[in-house]
Amino acid sequence: MIALNWQQRVGNQRDWVWRGWQIRYTYIRASQNSQNTTPLILLHGFGASIGHWRHNLEVLGEYHTVYALDMLGFGGSEKAPANYSIELWVEQVYEFWRAFIGQPVVLVGNSNGSLVSLAAAAAHPEMVKGIVMMSLPDPSLEQEAIPPVLRPLVKTIKSIVASPIFLKPVFYFVRRPSVLRRWAGLAYANPEAITDELIEILAGPPQDRGSARAFSALFKAAIAINFSPSVKALLPNITVPMLLIWGQKDRFVPPILASQFAQYNEKLQLLTLEDVGHCPHDECPEQINQVILDWINQSFLDEDK
Repeated sequence: MIALNWQQRVGNQRDWVWRGWQIRYTYIRASQNSQNTTPLILLHGFGASIGHWRHNLEVLGEYHTVYALDMLGFGGSEKAPANYSIELWVEQVYEFWRAFIGQPVVLVGNSNGSLVSLAAAAAHPEMVKGIVMMSLPDPSLEQEAIPPVLRPLVKTIKSIVASPIFLKPVFYFVRRPSVLRRWAGLAYANPEAITDELIEILAGPPQDRGSARAFSALFKAAIAINFSPSVKALLPNITVPMLLIWGQKDRFVPPILASQFAQYNEKLQLLTLEDVGHCPHDECPEQINQVILDWINQSFLDEDK
């Protein structure tokens, strides 16, 4: 039996023009008799894309209509020199939802995608029925950790690092497959999950036209103080069911934050996984797919009958 390429396992890929930018998305219509079940939108992390959900889309799509978006600047979406922010990606998701779905959904995010999901639920509650978050970052904590007296110095250093003279050679270095493989080695606890296919998914988009400019814009946004809303500020105000999944071997976002975040909202259910890193959906997809399906069934049992 010939293994299908990842492009053949992520549903029906399409392009959508949003605010003049070309956006890649995909969808799979529910194959089970489930017209009344809740749709899902899958949102990838920083540097990832639709392909990162290749082990999840078909399984979740058996029971729910599933969509996945490439955030502006990533994957098959346009590498625009935009003013990137969590709020910009939230508006991308919201306007996609208005154009194609129009009924409350469950947002499923990994890393940066989980922060976008949380911010979207806060900004557009009519869109969101529930949230599944995996490895939830909170860049605002970094700012709090810097003593006020040192903040001007840190800001100056960041502006130097963010200059195109510095960033261009950095970009051409980090997009190499060998470098991306080492990065994945930090993100994943299980080396067997770092396949040639994964590296192909990560290494393809940075070769696209405009990638260097987009990288520069993304980097500047990522180090900006106002790039991210605070999880502590957002979480207490969310009224829908939430599931937070965290790998205990996550080297990118400290797992200790999980129990801290769980205290902010009683509707937040926490699941920690022992030998898993930053991308649970790709490291242990069978387990995560079942966890998501079971959680949705338990959370919305009466509504989805």
